[in-house]
Order: sequence, then structure tokens, then C-alpha cells
Amino acid sequence: MMSPISKERNFAQPLNDSLKELMKNPMFRFLLVLTIASNGGFQIWRTIFNNFAVEISKVDGAQMGIINSAREIPGFLAFAAIYVILVIKEYRLAALSILLLGVGILLTGYMPSYAGLIFTTIVMSVGFHYFETTNQSLTIQYFDKKLSSVVMGRLRGATGLSSLVATGMVYLLMYYLNYAQTFLVSGLLVALIGIWALFENPTDKNIVPQAKKIVLKKKYWVFYILTCLSGARRQIFTVFAIFLMVEHFRFSVSEVTTLFMINNVVNFFLGPAIGKAINSWGERKLLSIEYVALIAVFVGYALIDSKLAIGILYVVDSLFFNFDIAIRTYFQKIGEKADFASTMAVGFTINHIIAVALPAIGGYLWLMNYQYPFWIGAVLSVAALGFAQVIKIEHANEAEGRGVSLDK
Repeated sequence: MMSPISKERNFAQPLNDSLKELMKNPMFRFLLVLTIASNGGFQIWRTIFNNFAVEISKVDGAQMGIINSAREIPGFLAFAAIYVILVIKEYRLAALSILLLGVGILLTGYMPSYAGLIFTTIVMSVGFHYFETTNQSLTIQYFDKKLSSVVMGRLRGATGLSSLVATGMVYLLMYYLNYAQTFLVSGLLVALIGIWALFENPTDKNIVPQAKKIVLKKKYWVFYILTCLSGARRQIFTVFAIFLMVEHFRFSVSEVTTLFMINNVVNFFLGPAIGKAINSWGERKLLSIEYVALIAVFVGYALIDSKLAIGILYVVDSLFFNFDIAIRTYFQKIGEKADFASTMAVGFTINHIIAVALPAIGGYLWLMNYQYPFWIGAVLSVAALGFAQVIKIEHANEAEGRGVSLDK
């Protein structure tokens, strides 16, 4: 009879976290290339989108809130990915998502009206969110409980590098091209990578088959709540923090790009370390650190009136954004393997329950007082800190067969 360790290793790759060893894994290489394409394309899009929307499309705070709420609708509908993979393989859905992401980006500059921005943002967002759903699902399916956090950290590090390259491209492209041409070139590159991925097959036939239906279980309730609150925090970070810098503090494209480059350097070096920190400290401790820091960051956004200080807060905010991979590794440790794909899709939908409404609500609150969205962020961070204390991971001790707690 196989030991528990043998079964786990049959399901996942050997516990070797070196990048050289990981690169031998077809699924890691596949996800790495698509992650770079997804994050790089999205980074270029969001770096210039706010300036494009304000300068060319002349949108106000309320309209920007509506656009960003529309951007989150595909994330809210991510559960539908479960039904899509009834028809096509999950890895092919990942490839098609990258192709669609590229198409949405390349169309953006040629549809500058308010309605056009909503349309192209939704197209781009469908690709982005469905890739993220499949990316998370395939990661926890193909790598064991110890290695998955390291893989997620490596992929986060890769996003830092790809974002760094992408922001450098913004400097270069915007020097020679206009907004529309910059969107076109970057979107075309992403779409071509999506086409390449359609002809790849990185799968392993020994992977546990996934449930092809919506899975909701009571024992996952902490994962659901933290995922929901994480979505709200992400919206305030990606929508209102950037809009604060552009509208209130008058950051230029070059200044916003410089901030993104600083973020990306930090993420490139610290992303892999965060994955290893999860194995060393546990999910509860790491998430607690994140939420305490976020309370301070959101209060700072609301009260500080220094351009330099706001820029520093944004870098700190971006760093702690990476800690949320602990939510997914927590689920992997408590979840059943057949539930991984379904629960990642459901998790993405839950992540966007608040996220769909928050930008629109926050946009109208912004018109009354720009501080209000950040006070909401601080309150939600306090709630997340409280729920993080409930985390308790039990699993079978592989050597002795007795229950042990990883988070006490």
C-alpha cells in the first residue's frame, strides 16, 4: 500500500523549490508564460488607462466608478468557468482567456467614448479574470501543499518582473506613440502569446479529476469570507488609490509609471520570499500582518496630504497585496482535491460580490469626499483581521498519522 507521502508525490511535483527545477515542469512553464503575458498586458493597460480616461475621454469620478464596476462583472461571473470546462479543457480556457485579454487591450484606444470604455474594459476583464481563475486552480491541482505557496510566490515574483518590463515599455511606447497605438501594440503582443498557448499541452493525466459542478461547503466558510473581503480591498487599491494620485495629487503618466516600476522591483525580489514565509509562519500570522498594515495604509490615504507620502503608501500597499496568496494556500490545506477547480471559480465570484458594487458606490461617495472609500477600506481591513484569527489548519501527520495544527 502506498504511504500518504507517496500518494501526495504521485499527485504533485517533488518538493524542490529552485527555479531551475520548477522550469522542468511543463505546467509551471505554461503558467509562467501566461502569467507574464496577463500581468504585463494588464500593467500597461492600467498604467495609462486612468490618464487616457481623464485626458481623452473626459470621464469624472462617478463614471470611473461605473467603468470599474463593469470591469468586475466578469469576475463576479467566474463560477461559469466550471461549465465552460465541461466543453473545453481547463488549460485551453487559460489560453483563450489570454487571447481575449489581448483583444480587449488593443481595442481600448480606438473606442474612447464612455460606452466604448465600458465595452473594451469588459472584454479585457473577461480574459483577465478567467485566466486568473484557471491559473489559481491549475496551481493548486499540480503542486503539493508545501510547493504551491512557493510556486505562487515565484509567479508573483514573475509578475513583478513582467510589470517592470511593461512599465518600461510604457515609457518607450508613449515617447513614440499615442495612447491608441500603445494599447494596440501591447494588446497584440498579449494576443499572440494566447495563440501560442492554444497549441501547448502541459497536462498530467494522473491529476485528480475535478468536480464539474458548483461546490459550496460549510467547512470552507472562512475562505469564502476572507476572499470576499480581499476583493473589496483590491478594488480600493486598484481604483481609488490610483485615481487619488491622478486626480487629487495630479500625478503624471511618468510619475505613475515610476511608482509602478518601484512596486515591481519590490515584488520581484519579495514575491518568492512571501511563498516561503507562508510555509515558515503559517497563513494566520501572515494574513494578520497584512491586515494590520492595510488599516494603517487606508487611514493614511484618507488623512495624508503629501504627494511623496501617498506615493510611499502606494508602494507599501502593493507589497502587502501579495500576502493574499495565503488565502488560497489555506484553502488548499483544508479543501478536498476534487473541489479545487470549482472552489477557485466560486472563490473568484465571491471575491467580486463586494467588488462589483464598491467602485460604483465609492465613485459617488468620492464626489462627496474622496476620503470615504478609504475609510471603508480601513473598516473592511479590521473585519478581515478578525476573521483571520479563526484560521486553524488540521491535517494528518504523515509520519505518525495523528492530527496536528499548523496555525495555533
